[in-house]
Amino acid sequence: MIQQDDARLPHEIADRFTQPFARFLEIKTATGCVLFLATFAALILSNSAWSTPFLAFWETPIGLHFGSLDFTRSLRLWVNDGLMTLFFFVLTLELKRALVLGELRSLRVAALSFAGALGGMLVPACLYLALMNGQPGMHGWGTVVATDTAFVIGCLALLGSRIPPSLRLFLLSLAIFDDVGATLVVAFVGYGGALHWPVLALAALGLAAIAGAARIGIRSVPIYFLFGGVIWFCFDASGIHPTLAGVLLGLMTSTHAWVSDQRLHSILARVLSYPSGDHWSGDTTDRGDLRRAGIAATEALSPEERLEMALHPWVGFAIMPIFALANAGVRISGADIGQPVALAIFAGLVLGKPIGVLTFSGVAAGLGLAARPHDLRWSLLAAGSLLTGIGFTMSLFIAGLAYPPALLDAAKIGILTASVVSAAAGLLMLIWLAPGKRTA
Repeated sequence: MIQQDDARLPHEIADRFTQPFARFLEIKTATGCVLFLATFAALILSNSAWSTPFLAFWETPIGLHFGSLDFTRSLRLWVNDGLMTLFFFVLTLELKRALVLGELRSLRVAALSFAGALGGMLVPACLYLALMNGQPGMHGWGTVVATDTAFVIGCLALLGSRIPPSLRLFLLSLAIFDDVGATLVVAFVGYGGALHWPVLALAALGLAAIAGAARIGIRSVPIYFLFGGVIWFCFDASGIHPTLAGVLLGLMTSTHAWVSDQRLHSILARVLSYPSGDHWSGDTTDRGDLRRAGIAATEALSPEERLEMALHPWVGFAIMPIFALANAGVRISGADIGQPVALAIFAGLVLGKPIGVLTFSGVAAGLGLAARPHDLRWSLLAAGSLLTGIGFTMSLFIAGLAYPPALLDAAKIGILTASVVSAAAGLLMLIWLAPGKRTA
Protein backbone atom coordinates (compact mmCIF):
# COMPACT_ATOMS: atom_id res chain seq x y z
CA MET A 1 0.00 0.00 0.00
CA ILE A 2 1.39 3.43 -0.94
CA GLN A 3 2.12 5.66 2.05
CA GLN A 4 0.99 9.30 1.95
CA ASP A 5 4.58 10.62 2.13
CA ASP A 6 5.61 8.36 -0.77
CA ALA A 7 3.07 10.09 -3.01
CA ARG A 8 4.96 13.38 -2.71
CA LEU A 9 8.26 14.57 -4.18
CA PRO A 10 11.35 14.10 -1.97
CA HIS A 11 12.21 16.94 0.42
CA GLU A 12 15.48 18.87 0.35
CA ILE A 13 16.96 21.44 2.73
CA ALA A 14 16.55 24.14 0.06
CA ASP A 15 12.77 23.56 0.11
CA ARG A 16 12.60 25.38 3.44
CA PHE A 17 13.47 28.56 1.57
CA THR A 18 12.16 28.00 -1.94
CA GLN A 19 8.69 26.66 -1.10
CA PRO A 20 7.55 29.70 0.93
CA PHE A 21 8.86 31.94 -1.85
CA ALA A 22 7.03 29.84 -4.45
CA ARG A 23 3.80 30.20 -2.47
CA PHE A 24 4.36 33.95 -2.46
CA LEU A 25 4.76 33.96 -6.23
CA GLU A 26 1.51 32.04 -6.61
CA ILE A 27 -0.43 34.88 -5.00
CA LYS A 28 -1.42 37.14 -7.87
CA THR A 29 -2.16 40.03 -5.53
CA ALA A 30 1.54 40.21 -4.67
CA THR A 31 2.06 41.56 -8.19
CA GLY A 32 0.15 44.69 -7.24
CA CYS A 33 2.30 45.16 -4.13
CA VAL A 34 5.56 44.86 -6.09
CA LEU A 35 4.21 47.18 -8.78
CA PHE A 36 3.25 49.75 -6.14
CA LEU A 37 6.72 49.64 -4.57
CA ALA A 38 8.37 50.10 -7.97
CA THR A 39 6.10 53.06 -8.74
CA PHE A 40 6.81 54.64 -5.36
CA ALA A 41 10.55 54.16 -5.87
CA ALA A 42 10.39 55.77 -9.33
CA LEU A 43 8.54 58.81 -7.98
CA ILE A 44 10.95 59.21 -5.05
CA LEU A 45 14.05 58.88 -7.22
CA SER A 46 12.76 61.23 -9.92
CA ASN A 47 12.13 63.94 -7.29
CA SER A 48 15.37 63.50 -5.35
CA ALA A 49 19.01 64.47 -5.69
CA TRP A 50 19.46 61.40 -7.93
CA SER A 51 16.76 62.57 -10.35
CA THR A 52 19.04 63.47 -13.25
CA PRO A 53 21.11 60.23 -13.35
CA PHE A 54 17.99 58.11 -12.67
CA LEU A 55 16.03 59.59 -15.58
CA ALA A 56 19.09 59.64 -17.84
CA PHE A 57 19.72 55.95 -17.18
CA TRP A 58 16.51 54.98 -18.97
CA GLU A 59 17.54 57.03 -22.01
CA THR A 60 20.77 55.02 -22.47
CA PRO A 61 20.97 53.89 -26.14
CA ILE A 62 21.26 50.13 -26.60
CA GLY A 63 21.17 48.10 -29.79
CA LEU A 64 22.94 47.00 -32.95
CA HIS A 65 23.91 48.92 -36.07
CA PHE A 66 24.68 47.22 -39.40
CA GLY A 67 25.17 49.60 -42.30
CA SER A 68 21.79 51.15 -43.02
CA LEU A 69 20.08 48.89 -40.50
CA ASP A 70 19.78 50.45 -37.08
CA PHE A 71 18.22 48.57 -34.15
CA THR A 72 19.32 51.10 -31.54
CA ARG A 73 16.83 52.60 -29.11
CA SER A 74 16.76 53.81 -25.53
CA LEU A 75 16.57 51.39 -22.61
CA ARG A 76 13.07 52.72 -21.86
CA LEU A 77 11.90 51.89 -25.38
CA TRP A 78 13.38 48.38 -25.19
CA VAL A 79 11.34 47.90 -22.01
CA ASN A 80 8.17 49.37 -23.54
CA ASP A 81 8.43 47.71 -26.94
CA GLY A 82 10.24 44.49 -26.08
CA LEU A 83 9.53 43.35 -22.53
CA MET A 84 5.95 44.57 -22.66
CA THR A 85 5.33 42.24 -25.60
CA LEU A 86 5.62 39.36 -23.12
CA PHE A 87 3.19 41.20 -20.84
CA PHE A 88 0.60 41.34 -23.61
CA PHE A 89 1.33 37.74 -24.57
CA VAL A 90 0.57 36.51 -21.03
CA LEU A 91 -2.43 38.82 -20.76
CA THR A 92 -3.89 37.33 -23.94
CA LEU A 93 -3.17 33.81 -22.69
CA GLU A 94 -5.15 34.56 -19.52
CA LEU A 95 -8.06 35.91 -21.54
CA LYS A 96 -8.09 32.94 -23.92
CA ARG A 97 -7.92 30.45 -21.03
CA ALA A 98 -10.83 32.15 -19.29
CA LEU A 99 -12.91 32.13 -22.50
CA VAL A 100 -12.09 28.56 -23.56
CA LEU A 101 -11.32 26.67 -20.35
CA GLY A 102 -12.37 28.91 -17.47
CA GLU A 103 -15.17 30.93 -15.96
CA LEU A 104 -16.03 32.87 -19.13
CA ARG A 105 -16.99 29.86 -21.21
CA SER A 106 -20.60 30.97 -20.88
CA LEU A 107 -21.15 33.53 -23.63
CA ARG A 108 -23.67 35.58 -21.60
CA VAL A 109 -21.37 35.73 -18.56
CA ALA A 110 -18.48 36.88 -20.74
CA ALA A 111 -20.79 39.38 -22.45
CA LEU A 112 -21.31 41.34 -19.20
CA SER A 113 -17.56 41.94 -18.81
CA PHE A 114 -17.13 42.62 -22.51
CA ALA A 115 -19.95 45.18 -22.52
CA GLY A 116 -18.49 46.86 -19.44
CA ALA A 117 -15.05 46.95 -21.04
CA LEU A 118 -16.49 48.42 -24.25
CA GLY A 119 -18.27 51.17 -22.33
CA GLY A 120 -15.17 51.70 -20.23
CA MET A 121 -13.25 52.44 -23.42
CA LEU A 122 -15.75 54.47 -25.44
CA VAL A 123 -17.15 56.83 -22.78
CA PRO A 124 -13.82 58.02 -21.31
CA ALA A 125 -12.36 58.42 -24.81
CA CYS A 126 -15.31 60.60 -25.84
CA LEU A 127 -15.08 62.62 -22.63
CA TYR A 128 -11.35 63.14 -23.17
CA LEU A 129 -11.88 64.25 -26.78
CA ALA A 130 -14.61 66.68 -25.70
CA LEU A 131 -12.37 68.27 -23.06
CA MET A 132 -9.31 68.41 -25.33
CA ASN A 133 -11.10 69.55 -28.49
CA GLY A 134 -8.66 71.53 -30.62
CA GLN A 135 -5.86 71.47 -28.02
CA PRO A 136 -2.39 69.89 -28.20
CA GLY A 137 -2.52 66.34 -26.94
CA MET A 138 -5.93 65.50 -28.37
CA HIS A 139 -4.31 62.49 -30.04
CA GLY A 140 -3.71 60.93 -26.61
CA TRP A 141 -7.30 59.76 -26.04
CA GLY A 142 -6.05 56.16 -25.91
CA THR A 143 -4.48 56.94 -22.54
CA VAL A 144 -7.86 56.72 -20.78
CA VAL A 145 -9.21 53.48 -22.26
CA ALA A 146 -7.39 50.81 -20.20
CA THR A 147 -7.58 49.37 -16.67
CA ASP A 148 -4.57 48.11 -14.71
CA THR A 149 -5.19 44.44 -13.93
CA ALA A 150 -2.57 44.06 -11.19
CA PHE A 151 -3.66 47.08 -9.16
CA VAL A 152 -7.34 46.16 -9.42
CA ILE A 153 -6.61 42.65 -8.13
CA GLY A 154 -4.48 44.14 -5.36
CA CYS A 155 -7.30 46.44 -4.25
CA LEU A 156 -9.80 43.59 -4.20
CA ALA A 157 -7.36 41.48 -2.17
CA LEU A 158 -7.49 44.05 0.62
CA LEU A 159 -11.16 43.20 1.11
CA GLY A 160 -10.62 39.42 1.15
CA SER A 161 -13.78 37.33 1.29
CA ARG A 162 -16.00 40.34 2.06
CA ILE A 163 -16.78 40.74 -1.64
CA PRO A 164 -18.35 38.03 -3.82
CA PRO A 165 -16.20 36.04 -6.29
CA SER A 166 -18.49 37.20 -9.09
CA LEU A 167 -17.25 40.78 -8.64
CA ARG A 168 -13.63 39.62 -8.79
CA LEU A 169 -14.34 37.69 -11.99
CA PHE A 170 -16.19 40.63 -13.54
CA LEU A 171 -13.43 43.14 -12.82
CA LEU A 172 -10.57 40.80 -13.71
CA SER A 173 -12.06 39.80 -17.07
CA LEU A 174 -13.08 43.41 -17.77
CA ALA A 175 -9.53 44.59 -17.11
CA ILE A 176 -8.11 41.96 -19.45
CA PHE A 177 -10.63 42.84 -22.19
CA ASP A 178 -9.69 46.50 -21.63
CA ASP A 179 -5.98 45.92 -21.93
CA VAL A 180 -6.27 43.79 -25.05
CA GLY A 181 -8.51 46.46 -26.56
CA ALA A 182 -5.97 49.14 -25.65
CA THR A 183 -3.27 47.10 -27.39
CA LEU A 184 -5.35 47.09 -30.57
CA VAL A 185 -5.79 50.85 -30.21
CA VAL A 186 -2.01 51.21 -30.04
CA ALA A 187 -1.58 49.06 -33.14
CA PHE A 188 -4.23 50.58 -35.39
CA VAL A 189 -4.92 54.25 -34.53
CA GLY A 190 -1.59 55.78 -35.41
CA TYR A 191 0.62 55.31 -32.35
CA GLY A 192 3.01 53.37 -34.54
CA GLY A 193 4.34 54.82 -37.80
CA ALA A 194 3.85 54.71 -41.56
CA LEU A 195 2.98 51.20 -42.70
CA HIS A 196 5.51 49.21 -44.73
CA TRP A 197 3.46 46.53 -46.44
CA PRO A 198 6.29 44.21 -47.62
CA VAL A 199 7.58 43.85 -44.06
CA LEU A 200 4.03 43.41 -42.81
CA ALA A 201 3.62 40.60 -45.34
CA LEU A 202 6.69 38.91 -43.86
CA ALA A 203 5.07 39.13 -40.42
CA ALA A 204 1.94 37.49 -41.81
CA LEU A 205 4.12 34.79 -43.37
CA GLY A 206 5.72 34.19 -39.96
CA LEU A 207 2.30 33.84 -38.33
CA ALA A 208 1.31 31.37 -41.05
CA ALA A 209 4.52 29.41 -40.39
CA ILE A 210 3.63 29.16 -36.69
CA ALA A 211 0.13 27.95 -37.55
CA GLY A 212 1.62 25.38 -39.93
CA ALA A 213 4.16 24.18 -37.34
CA ALA A 214 1.39 23.68 -34.82
CA ARG A 215 -0.69 21.88 -37.43
CA ILE A 216 1.98 19.28 -38.17
CA GLY A 217 2.65 18.69 -34.47
CA ILE A 218 5.84 20.62 -33.66
CA ARG A 219 5.81 21.20 -29.89
CA SER A 220 9.27 22.69 -29.27
CA VAL A 221 8.78 25.95 -27.35
CA PRO A 222 12.18 27.43 -28.40
CA ILE A 223 11.19 27.09 -32.07
CA TYR A 224 8.00 29.08 -31.47
CA PHE A 225 9.91 31.74 -29.51
CA LEU A 226 12.34 32.02 -32.43
CA PHE A 227 9.44 32.53 -34.84
CA GLY A 228 7.93 35.01 -32.38
CA GLY A 229 11.15 37.03 -32.28
CA VAL A 230 11.23 37.25 -36.07
CA ILE A 231 7.57 38.34 -36.14
CA TRP A 232 8.31 40.98 -33.47
CA PHE A 233 11.09 42.49 -35.60
CA CYS A 234 8.81 42.44 -38.65
CA PHE A 235 6.05 44.30 -36.83
CA ASP A 236 8.60 46.75 -35.42
CA ALA A 237 9.86 47.53 -38.93
CA SER A 238 6.38 47.60 -40.48
CA GLY A 239 5.09 50.65 -38.61
CA ILE A 240 2.66 48.69 -36.41
CA HIS A 241 3.59 48.70 -32.75
CA PRO A 242 5.47 45.42 -32.08
CA THR A 243 3.52 44.58 -28.92
CA LEU A 244 0.69 43.49 -31.23
CA ALA A 245 2.83 40.41 -31.88
CA GLY A 246 2.29 39.35 -28.27
CA VAL A 247 -1.49 39.58 -28.63
CA LEU A 248 -1.59 37.63 -31.91
CA LEU A 249 0.74 34.90 -30.66
CA GLY A 250 -1.29 34.59 -27.47
CA LEU A 251 -4.48 34.14 -29.47
CA MET A 252 -2.79 31.46 -31.62
CA THR A 253 -1.51 29.43 -28.64
CA SER A 254 -3.40 26.15 -28.36
CA THR A 255 -5.65 25.41 -25.39
CA HIS A 256 -5.78 21.71 -26.23
CA ALA A 257 -3.52 19.20 -24.49
CA TRP A 258 -1.59 16.78 -26.71
CA VAL A 259 -2.01 13.88 -24.24
CA SER A 260 -5.54 13.06 -23.08
CA ASP A 261 -6.33 12.08 -19.50
CA GLN A 262 -7.10 8.53 -20.60
CA ARG A 263 -3.77 8.14 -22.40
CA LEU A 264 -1.91 9.68 -19.44
CA HIS A 265 -3.48 7.17 -17.06
CA SER A 266 -2.54 4.30 -19.36
CA ILE A 267 1.09 5.42 -19.63
CA LEU A 268 1.41 5.98 -15.89
CA ALA A 269 -0.23 2.63 -15.17
CA ARG A 270 2.43 0.92 -17.30
CA VAL A 271 5.18 2.55 -15.24
CA LEU A 272 3.47 1.72 -11.95
CA SER A 273 3.17 -1.93 -12.99
CA TYR A 274 6.94 -2.38 -12.70
CA PRO A 275 8.17 -3.82 -9.41
CA SER A 276 10.18 -1.49 -7.17
CA GLY A 277 13.95 -1.61 -7.63
CA ASP A 278 16.87 -0.03 -9.46
CA HIS A 279 16.01 -0.84 -13.05
CA TRP A 280 15.58 2.61 -14.62
CA SER A 281 19.16 3.01 -15.90
CA GLY A 282 20.56 1.92 -19.23
CA ASP A 283 18.92 1.64 -22.63
CA THR A 284 16.01 -0.46 -21.43
CA THR A 285 12.29 -0.67 -22.05
CA ASP A 286 11.74 0.40 -18.42
CA ARG A 287 13.68 3.60 -18.91
CA GLY A 288 11.85 4.34 -22.16
CA ASP A 289 8.51 3.95 -20.38
CA LEU A 290 9.68 6.29 -17.61
CA ARG A 291 10.75 8.97 -20.10
CA ARG A 292 7.46 8.55 -21.94
CA ALA A 293 5.60 9.06 -18.65
CA GLY A 294 7.52 12.28 -18.01
CA ILE A 295 6.63 13.63 -21.45
CA ALA A 296 3.00 12.59 -21.03
CA ALA A 297 2.74 14.29 -17.63
CA THR A 298 4.01 17.53 -19.19
CA GLU A 299 1.89 17.32 -22.33
CA ALA A 300 -1.29 16.59 -20.35
CA LEU A 301 -1.42 20.37 -19.86
CA SER A 302 -2.14 22.52 -22.90
CA PRO A 303 0.62 24.80 -24.28
CA GLU A 304 -1.46 27.79 -23.16
CA GLU A 305 -1.56 26.61 -19.54
CA ARG A 306 2.14 25.68 -19.42
CA LEU A 307 3.27 29.00 -20.91
CA GLU A 308 1.00 31.01 -18.63
CA MET A 309 2.32 29.24 -15.53
CA ALA A 310 5.94 29.62 -16.65
CA LEU A 311 5.80 33.27 -17.71
CA HIS A 312 3.37 34.76 -15.21
CA PRO A 313 5.91 35.13 -12.36
CA TRP A 314 8.43 36.75 -14.73
CA VAL A 315 5.84 39.21 -16.03
CA GLY A 316 4.37 40.03 -12.62
CA PHE A 317 7.56 40.24 -10.59
CA ALA A 318 10.12 41.42 -13.15
CA ILE A 319 8.69 42.99 -16.31
CA MET A 320 5.92 45.09 -14.74
CA PRO A 321 8.12 46.53 -11.94
CA ILE A 322 10.85 47.34 -14.48
CA PHE A 323 8.22 49.04 -16.64
CA ALA A 324 7.05 51.09 -13.64
CA LEU A 325 10.62 52.15 -12.81
CA ALA A 326 11.19 53.17 -16.43
CA ASN A 327 7.93 55.08 -16.92
CA ALA A 328 6.47 56.27 -13.61
CA GLY A 329 9.30 58.68 -12.87
CA VAL A 330 8.07 62.26 -13.19
CA ARG A 331 9.12 65.54 -11.63
CA ILE A 332 6.05 66.74 -9.78
CA SER A 333 5.36 70.45 -10.14
CA GLY A 334 2.32 72.61 -9.54
CA ALA A 335 2.39 73.90 -13.13
CA ASP A 336 1.90 70.41 -14.57
CA ILE A 337 -1.10 69.44 -12.44
CA GLY A 338 -3.36 72.13 -13.88
CA GLN A 339 -2.55 71.51 -17.54
CA PRO A 340 -5.56 70.59 -19.72
CA VAL A 341 -4.12 67.19 -20.64
CA ALA A 342 -3.77 66.21 -16.95
CA LEU A 343 -7.34 67.31 -16.19
CA ALA A 344 -8.74 65.52 -19.25
CA ILE A 345 -6.99 62.28 -18.31
CA PHE A 346 -8.19 62.62 -14.72
CA ALA A 347 -11.80 63.16 -15.86
CA GLY A 348 -11.63 60.32 -18.37
CA LEU A 349 -10.37 57.77 -15.85
CA VAL A 350 -12.16 58.86 -12.66
CA LEU A 351 -15.53 59.75 -14.24
CA GLY A 352 -15.65 58.31 -17.75
CA LYS A 353 -14.51 54.78 -16.88
CA PRO A 354 -17.10 53.95 -14.18
CA ILE A 355 -19.90 55.70 -16.06
CA GLY A 356 -19.12 53.74 -19.21
CA VAL A 357 -18.72 50.41 -17.43
CA LEU A 358 -21.94 50.73 -15.44
CA THR A 359 -24.02 52.09 -18.35
CA PHE A 360 -22.99 49.52 -20.94
CA SER A 361 -23.23 46.64 -18.46
CA GLY A 362 -26.73 47.74 -17.51
CA VAL A 363 -27.83 48.02 -21.13
CA ALA A 364 -26.39 44.58 -21.99
CA ALA A 365 -28.12 42.97 -19.00
CA GLY A 366 -31.37 44.84 -19.67
CA LEU A 367 -31.48 43.66 -23.29
CA GLY A 368 -30.82 40.07 -22.21
CA LEU A 369 -27.48 39.96 -24.01
CA ALA A 370 -25.55 39.40 -20.78
CA ALA A 371 -26.18 37.57 -17.53
CA ARG A 372 -25.54 39.25 -14.17
CA PRO A 373 -24.79 36.78 -11.33
CA HIS A 374 -27.41 36.88 -8.59
CA ASP A 375 -24.85 37.79 -5.90
CA LEU A 376 -23.46 40.71 -7.93
CA ARG A 377 -25.75 43.56 -6.88
CA TRP A 378 -25.78 46.70 -8.99
CA SER A 379 -24.48 48.69 -6.02
CA LEU A 380 -21.45 46.41 -5.77
CA LEU A 381 -20.90 46.56 -9.51
CA ALA A 382 -21.05 50.37 -9.35
CA ALA A 383 -18.49 50.41 -6.53
CA GLY A 384 -16.24 48.01 -8.38
CA SER A 385 -16.50 50.08 -11.56
CA LEU A 386 -14.78 52.94 -9.72
CA LEU A 387 -11.66 50.77 -9.57
CA THR A 388 -11.54 50.59 -13.37
CA GLY A 389 -10.22 54.15 -13.34
CA ILE A 390 -6.86 52.75 -12.23
CA GLY A 391 -5.22 53.02 -15.63
CA PHE A 392 -1.55 53.01 -14.65
CA THR A 393 0.40 50.39 -16.69
CA MET A 394 -1.40 50.68 -20.03
CA SER A 395 -2.09 54.40 -19.58
CA LEU A 396 1.59 55.13 -19.00
CA PHE A 397 2.44 52.85 -21.91
CA ILE A 398 0.16 54.70 -24.34
CA ALA A 399 1.11 58.12 -22.92
CA GLY A 400 4.75 57.44 -23.80
CA LEU A 401 3.69 56.85 -27.41
CA ALA A 402 1.05 59.56 -27.77
CA TYR A 403 2.48 62.68 -26.11
CA PRO A 404 5.48 64.86 -26.97
CA PRO A 405 7.98 65.50 -24.15
CA ALA A 406 6.38 68.85 -23.33
CA LEU A 407 3.10 67.16 -22.34
CA LEU A 408 4.33 63.80 -21.07
CA ASP A 409 4.97 64.81 -17.44
CA ALA A 410 1.52 66.40 -17.19
CA ALA A 411 -0.04 63.26 -18.66
CA LYS A 412 1.80 61.07 -16.13
CA ILE A 413 0.60 63.23 -13.25
CA GLY A 414 -2.97 62.96 -14.53
CA ILE A 415 -2.64 59.16 -14.74
CA LEU A 416 -1.09 58.77 -11.28
CA THR A 417 -3.57 61.12 -9.61
CA ALA A 418 -6.55 59.49 -11.29
CA SER A 419 -5.33 56.02 -10.33
CA VAL A 420 -4.96 56.99 -6.66
CA VAL A 421 -8.38 58.67 -6.52
CA SER A 422 -10.08 55.78 -8.33
CA ALA A 423 -8.51 53.23 -5.99
CA ALA A 424 -9.47 55.18 -2.88
CA ALA A 425 -13.05 55.83 -4.05
CA GLY A 426 -13.64 52.23 -5.10
CA LEU A 427 -12.22 50.77 -1.89
CA LEU A 428 -14.17 53.13 0.36
CA MET A 429 -17.46 52.37 -1.40
CA LEU A 430 -16.81 48.61 -1.36
CA ILE A 431 -15.91 48.75 2.35
CA TRP A 432 -19.16 50.59 3.03
CA LEU A 433 -21.21 48.03 1.07
CA ALA A 434 -19.31 44.86 1.97
CA PRO A 435 -20.43 44.38 5.61
CA GLY A 436 -23.82 43.25 4.36
CA LYS A 437 -25.87 46.35 3.64
CA ARG A 438 -28.77 45.10 1.58
CA THR A 439 -28.76 47.57 -1.23
CA ALA A 440 -30.51 46.64 -4.45
